[in-house]
Amino acid sequence: MAPGSALIPRLMDLSPGTEALRYCFALPAHPESVAGARRLTRARLAEWRLTGDTHDAAVLIVSELVTNAVVHTASARVVCELRCREGRLRVAVQDQGHLPGGPRLSLTADGEHGRGLLLVDSMSLAWGSHDAGDHSGRIVWAELPDGTGAAC
Repeated sequence: MAPGSALIPRLMDLSPGTEALRYCFALPAHPESVAGARRLTRARLAEWRLTGDTHDAAVLIVSELVTNAVVHTASARVVCELRCREGRLRVAVQDQGHLPGGPRLSLTADGEHGRGLLLVDSMSLAWGSHDAGDHSGRIVWAELPDGTGAAC
């Protein structure tokens, strides 16, 4: 994805000596793409040498957010961004269409559905959503601590 997209701002305020690692990929909005998103996330986090609980939580969060984008929107594709900066890993997933109000926690989850955002909420430092700047969908994001201090 090119700089200036909804997930990657055109300008990034980095003071001297500050680095940000970024990786972005797009996949068709099909159920089979969830496994691809997990695979791509695992590979990139391994390349960044981010391991342990943060690695595992990030893979699960990507899986949940991509699943929600595939199941609950009318998207043709989903875009995922991983960004590591200042001791935090940020995961963001953009869809192309959403219901008004965005994603919400379901405290009465039953059956097979409704627990994804509860997992995201419990595993992340913070999470949220907002409309993409160009009104092309919604971005759902979550932040995790870099437990190792090595990558971010």
